[in-house]
Amino acid sequence: MPEFVANGVTLTYDDDGAGTPIILLHGLGGNRYSYLEFIEKFKSHFRVIALDSRGHGDSEKPKNYTLNDHIEDVIALMDFLGIDSAHILGASMGSYIAQGVAIAIPNRIKKLILVVAKSHGKTSSTQELMDQHAEEIAGLNLEEAMAHLSKYMFYNPDAVWKYLMEFQMKGHVLTPEEQAAANKALEGFDFRSALHKITAETLVISGKHDGLNPPKLGREIANLIPHSTFVEFAESGHAPNAEEPEKFMKVVKNFLIE
Repeated sequence: MPEFVANGVTLTYDDDGAGTPIILLHGLGGNRYSYLEFIEKFKSHFRVIALDSRGHGDSEKPKNYTLNDHIEDVIALMDFLGIDSAHILGASMGSYIAQGVAIAIPNRIKKLILVVAKSHGKTSSTQELMDQHAEEIAGLNLEEAMAHLSKYMFYNPDAVWKYLMEFQMKGHVLTPEEQAAANKALEGFDFRSALHKITAETLVISGKHDGLNPPKLGREIANLIPHSTFVEFAESGHAPNAEEPEKFMKVVKNFLIE
């Protein structure tokens, strides 16, 4: 389990395969194990690097951090590994980080894949959804609340929970305090005025039934990034990689190797 230090925080990552590097950035509350299936399928074509973002997985969990810290961590990882340029795939929170990286170092990002993304928010999408349905989840713990809210997040909740149990649950599950810090890091960001700086060819993927980051937010990003393509998955919500896995892998592979 390799580690490196970014801005005084120890971060964990996996590094497998050979070829052009692709850096994988998970969503809020997730970890690098979210991408185990992806790594297995793509490591024969690419050098696949999956990062546990700060505050997540096996990485160190400071009490306070920001989205900009996440962005700087990815750049620090590239520098640490001696990577001049790479593809990036980010889902949900990972897509926010990926946008920030592609804006900060556009010449070092080859292709950019933004999954169930948004480009701005006053708070995390998860916190926003919890606030919208506060009465429904009153008295529930975090795990119970997320299970209840899954009907607003996913087209096929059963497929998503099966995927989480098979992959993501292999890693560290955040405590309520850690989840709160992760939520707070995503408060008040807005990339819209800077998205034109992204030079990487970009693919934006949204799920039609996503109640967290609906497709209109993905289309907005695609309209603001030059050389971008938007794809909407008809039978997905906030987890197209779990809800339509074969289609997801095919679309991503075709984009990366075309």
